[in-house]
Amino acid sequence: MLMSVIIVLVLIFAFRTYLRMTKQMCDQNVSMVGRVVIVTGANSGIGFQTAKDLARRGARVILGCRSVDRGTKARDEIISVTNNKNVVFKQIDLSSLRSVREFAKDIIETENELHVLINNAGMFSSEKSYTEDGIDTVMQVNYFGPFLLTRLLLPLLKKSQPSRIVNVSSIFNLFGTINFKDDNHKSFYNGILTYCNSKLCNLIFTIELSERLRDTGVVVNAVHPGIILTNITNGCSNLLYRVGFAVLCWFNNLTDEDGAQTPLHLATSDIGGNATGKFFINCSESSLVSPKTRNEVLRKKLWEHSNKLIRFDESSVQL
Repeated sequence: MLMSVIIVLVLIFAFRTYLRMTKQMCDQNVSMVGRVVIVTGANSGIGFQTAKDLARRGARVILGCRSVDRGTKARDEIISVTNNKNVVFKQIDLSSLRSVREFAKDIIETENELHVLINNAGMFSSEKSYTEDGIDTVMQVNYFGPFLLTRLLLPLLKKSQPSRIVNVSSIFNLFGTINFKDDNHKSFYNGILTYCNSKLCNLIFTIELSERLRDTGVVVNAVHPGIILTNITNGCSNLLYRVGFAVLCWFNNLTDEDGAQTPLHLATSDIGGNATGKFFINCSESSLVSPKTRNEVLRKKLWEHSNKLIRFDESSVQL
């Protein structure tokens, strides 16, 4: 019995060590002076580390956060650490389409350029809930909100080209499904499946948008940052989910800074400027995507369905 326990502990230690040794860091020593970047969910976790690194490179960084207090605190800390005073906070609540539209309007009115949009903000919840727009909260924060934000900012991104869009997705896209008849999960709700579904939609959107943006100078890619213990489970009331996720994160042995490396790679590297419609893990292109992403009919149907659900006027923004 004792020997079995020792063997298990050794294997766990070896696995965690392997993950630490094989992780990739963004080694691109690229200056971002003169570049304007938006990072949503930038007040903590991966988003904060991403924004801090970009500020250190000299970029004008716009922190898009829901909480005024946390967003302001993050801005002040980044300025203090990097000595880059060109870091600003603007409020955005992705669970409110009105807030997303107001944020985009503010950006368009105050910024002459936008070179990188990093849709980082995300959430997980074990309980079913709906936004003021009548949309499943997880689906709206993880997919419909970023979908709308990206669409509204596309004219500015195109004007500023070459420019980049980085969508933070997940390897859990592999387990996602799309049910157009019940995408609000009114008949059945499972927190894990809903999260997987939102990340699948996120990735399908990335691929479809890349096709529509061919030859515009705007590239769009998605990333899996790693399984990391951030505040993504703050909205989860199920103790079993929280403990299970914490254990999974412990096994993966990654930090917030580790999670920021692939988004940074796509935001700064030559690869990130040339690739489009791709999925990246550990700073490398990955094939770990759902077969559903290759279904062109499904991609276009999701596009139209999303437009309808968020009441987006296709003619208002030309691709």
